[in-house]
Amino acid sequence: MARKDYAAEKDKCKRFLQEFYSEDDNGKKVFKYGAQLVALAHREQVSVFVDLDDVAEEDPELVESICENAKRYTALFADAVHELLPEYKERDVVARDALDVYIEHRLMMEHRSRDPADTRDPRNQYPPELMRRFELYFKPPGTNKPKVVRDVRADTIGNLVTVRGIVTRATEVKPMMAVATYTCDQCGAETYQPIQSPSFMPLVMCPSQECVTNKSGGRLYLQTRGSKFVKFQELRIQEHSDQVPVGNIPRSMCVYARGENTRLAKPGDHVSITGIFLPLLRTGFKQAVQGLLSETYLEAHNITLMNKTEDDELGNEELTEEELRGITEEGFYEKLAGSIAPEIYGHEDVKKALLLLLVGGMEQAPKGMKIRGNINICLMGDPGVAKSQLLSYIDRLAPRSQYTTGRGSSGVGLTAAVMRDPLTGEMTLEGGALVLADQGICCIDEFDKMADADRTAIHEVMEQQTISIAKAGIMTSLNARCSILAAANPAYGRYNPRKSIEQNIQLPAALLSRFDLLWLIQDKPDAEADLRLAQHITYVHQHCRQPPTHFTPINMKLMRRYIALCKKRQPVIPESLADYITAAYVEMRKEARVGKDTTFTSARTLLSILRLSTALNSTPIRCHLLPGARARHGGGVGPRRSRRGRPHG
Repeated sequence: MARKDYAAEKDKCKRFLQEFYSEDDNGKKVFKYGAQLVALAHREQVSVFVDLDDVAEEDPELVESICENAKRYTALFADAVHELLPEYKERDVVARDALDVYIEHRLMMEHRSRDPADTRDPRNQYPPELMRRFELYFKPPGTNKPKVVRDVRADTIGNLVTVRGIVTRATEVKPMMAVATYTCDQCGAETYQPIQSPSFMPLVMCPSQECVTNKSGGRLYLQTRGSKFVKFQELRIQEHSDQVPVGNIPRSMCVYARGENTRLAKPGDHVSITGIFLPLLRTGFKQAVQGLLSETYLEAHNITLMNKTEDDELGNEELTEEELRGITEEGFYEKLAGSIAPEIYGHEDVKKALLLLLVGGMEQAPKGMKIRGNINICLMGDPGVAKSQLLSYIDRLAPRSQYTTGRGSSGVGLTAAVMRDPLTGEMTLEGGALVLADQGICCIDEFDKMADADRTAIHEVMEQQTISIAKAGIMTSLNARCSILAAANPAYGRYNPRKSIEQNIQLPAALLSRFDLLWLIQDKPDAEADLRLAQHITYVHQHCRQPPTHFTPINMKLMRRYIALCKKRQPVIPESLADYITAAYVEMRKEARVGKDTTFTSARTLLSILRLSTALNSTPIRCHLLPGARARHGGGVGPRRSRRGRPHG
């Protein structure tokens, strides 16, 4: 392999930044990177992203070189931008910080006191990292295929790679020293030390020519005002469960995000991260203990939020008029509900309830208190009625969700665990499933098999939407604003009609009252229904899709966008409907007092009715609750019975 001339490569980078253009609709040339350089020169922009697809149009070989040696080419592009900035500066920058004033003052002093012929120690020159006030990142080319975490190996060190996974941990953003500035107590000279690793050895003796000649042994003192700090955040991503080979456990990778790439991802987000795979440089005792092994990390260049199942980015674009017209036509509510798990037969009412769970009600915050808007649903039914299949579908459909089982989760795993941060050594909290599902849905299967001690951890989340922690000197309250979707079997395995509802459910009233809807799904023999069910299952097994229906089910991506639009709506309850709901609640209380075969009814039931009503009226694009919603809503919240349904297989 021929040795590369990096001076020529830098000229290529400079030429690309100056000359690359695209044509707009009018055929006018638009210099994409020229406009970014003008914004950088005037401090209107901090980071510049170089799209490698643009580079490929000009020079495909340069893209290959960048992908194979990304760290070196990042420095080359940064040098090119730094040299070009004075040409694009059209006016003086007014906004200045302490480092600007410091650098300007030092350059003025340098110009006055130094002889141009004087040769100085390289560390006494101004390092480029200190002078640059911008960040440079690469956007991956379209041909760059994402890798699984376990496929990023030693042969990719130094390369630009794209990795997909779920963020399991994100530290708080802290300042990280990029250039350390020292002042000598004898000669007053300044020394600069660029820092490339997480730890460094501070300089002690002054290397200036004056101190070396006089042998005065000047001591160096760190000047924090003159040093440069950048934002730093550490992320940990874990590979998706469907990417894990049989018999293995998911692997994770450490990601370092700097500057403008911080605060882009939160724990629980599904991301695609492009960066440079590098070994972690240790110094001193840690390197001696580590031996020949080296830890690795990914230096992030581009972080993109992804959808959970598809390979596209998280869509935030608005729905078009044609798409809205197709969804909101006659029978839209049944169409939307039927599009939830269309492969599962029956359960029309349950699917409507799950649609309301995805949309959610209105959160109210009167002074001094908060009334949740999230809807909690429990599916309790006989074995084999597709409860777990419905849960897994909702887990895939919701943009932010967590799936767990009763026996596989502890109270700490659901709420939060106290961990020691490997980077700082401090005690920190690591969120569990309920915290990771914040602003989303937490699906809990086998809810009845959960231990009572672990189940009590959910009580606070289901009503107050927070998790209070007092462990290891950490006293705080974490947000867990999530909807709970639980699936359980009755107390005797199957529903026993000879027993009362309370005896069949056998859940504490404190927990039961926190569920807005409790579905009792029974598997009753019925010749006609059994025939249709069997035909549905065999068709799904033959063709791997649902049987043809009177409407075409809406795909997942469109459903997500429509549900996001529904969540922005704020329905208002009119006076007439408020009186009706009040009277209906009083009647329900009377029935609960007289009737034996009913569940616990409390004021939470009234709030549940209001939540379900607002969620129902958020699904059509309307602004007021209509009296007609009463009939469609069903008027009550206690146990609802459903015909059985089965998944494919």
